[in-house]
Amino acid sequence: MAILKIARMGHPILAGVAAPVADPTAPEIRALAEDMIETMIDANGAGLAAPQVHVPLRLVIFQAPPERSDPDMSEEERFDATAPLTILANPVIEILEPELEGGIEGCLSVPGLRGFVERPRAIRYSGTTLSGETVTRVARGFHARVVQHECDHLDGVLYPMRMRDLSKLMFESELRHYTSPTNKA
Repeated sequence: MAILKIARMGHPILAGVAAPVADPTAPEIRALAEDMIETMIDANGAGLAAPQVHVPLRLVIFQAPPERSDPDMSEEERFDATAPLTILANPVIEILEPELEGGIEGCLSVPGLRGFVERPRAIRYSGTTLSGETVTRVARGFHARVVQHECDHLDGVLYPMRMRDLSKLMFESELRHYTSPTNKA
């Protein structure tokens, strides 16, 4: 396994539309996924898309640990807002609740910055695992946010492009000054 170089905002690989993964069970896809996991963990990220490591394929990894969910949620909601380490090829998202929920996002390809992004609160996503099985899940909260964020990378979209108000783009060191009542990140 290896830690891969992460493309930064402005690199052309991040602006393109990624190609479908022809065979999610192929050994080279498994090796890429293992390297992506190691890279994500090393960078302390919640997710990573193949284009971020200079591979223009529709492959994402993500995790939504329980400690990242909203503490005001009920136990059932909190469980629904979490996800184990997941690897998906060719993911597809369906919006279940168009109501937008705002939160602070960061990105390994946009180091040092955070921004307030509004996204649909609830989604259903599906994709193919490395063993060739189809996974379908409903996601809310942080889980939904991280899936949407990583899948955006597959279509050449970075979170600042989703921001409605660029005055809410800030350096991580200034985040402590951000006091929006809608921010629970």
